[in-house]
Amino acid sequence: MRNTVDKLVKFSTKSLRNDTLARAYLDYWYHFNKIDGRYNLDYTLDEKEAMVNKALRDEIIKRANLGVAAEDPVEEWFFYPNVAAAAFAVVGSLIDMILPDSILESIGMYADVSVIGWDESASFDIAPRDLFVVSRGTLGKREAEVKKQYNGQVTIIPEIHAITVGVSLYRVLCGKESLAAFTTKAIKSIETQMSVDVYQSMASAMAALPATATTGLRIAGYTQAGLVRLAEQVTAWNGGAKAVLLGTAVGLLNVLPNDANYRYDLESKYVSVGSIPTISGIDIMRLQQVADIYTPWGRVLSDTVLWLVSPAVNKIVKLVLGGNTLANTTSTFEKADLRQTTTLWKSWNVGIATNATAGTIVL
Repeated sequence: MRNTVDKLVKFSTKSLRNDTLARAYLDYWYHFNKIDGRYNLDYTLDEKEAMVNKALRDEIIKRANLGVAAEDPVEEWFFYPNVAAAAFAVVGSLIDMILPDSILESIGMYADVSVIGWDESASFDIAPRDLFVVSRGTLGKREAEVKKQYNGQVTIIPEIHAITVGVSLYRVLCGKESLAAFTTKAIKSIETQMSVDVYQSMASAMAALPATATTGLRIAGYTQAGLVRLAEQVTAWNGGAKAVLLGTAVGLLNVLPNDANYRYDLESKYVSVGSIPTISGIDIMRLQQVADIYTPWGRVLSDTVLWLVSPAVNKIVKLVLGGNTLANTTSTFEKADLRQTTTLWKSWNVGIATNATAGTIVL
């Protein structure tokens, strides 16, 4: 936990400039998401939320350069333009601190995350996976057939994504609404959409794999022999990097030995975890399901496909984050009903950029 926290705090130091706030929010974030072993158990989640909100208020006042005016009642200064700018600059900094690490929890087995600046693009060099041709030679021939390999290149350009929500800075600064909860929901919303984009990119790539008999990378129906053959194929073409089987909890229920005489009891991993941990030497990893926010109680990840990838080599999908999170907040008296809105802009894009081999089983 210490290394992760130090890394994220260091990553955010330039934009946050508040070590106390960074560590407090990280602890709150890990507790909120129930990431065992990475948060302090001495305080409840509600207590941590109150501490984060206080640290946020202090940081906003500091950034807004209110000075002695901060000692006056909130209603006398909450509408200052520099207060709104400072508030959501801090929120943006927290989002940028958390996102690159948190998104890997759901996509890290098959996707890499890169962070670049605004108005930049990310280019990935794709080295050929072929080996050099070894020809049979003779003493009467000076050289074999000449082969020359060239790198390919894939460029990914981040695209702007926006969230517009209603806010009340007065209620936030008075402690009646939680800016910590607002920030957490913003991170979860962006993270969910990123996960969907990455998964859909991966699913499209896997669906396009060849299904040629005996050599194809996409096979229909699960059999233990078919799984082992495909795993060996992926491992071999990834330079010996071991293939791992990925799937949802429901999909992995299908992965069992073909032997009709196998048995499992109530203490087995299949019963307690929901899937066996390995089969024929192939490690099995469960993918975290993602909520489909456009369909009530829907899920994004398909239960009818399994993937074989080699996490140790070049990941299949690349997620590129562009620049810091920006915010635009309307002034207090701009709208007739005194309602304020804030728009958060986050730039990202995904693409397939790899020379690695992967396989899929369609159940």
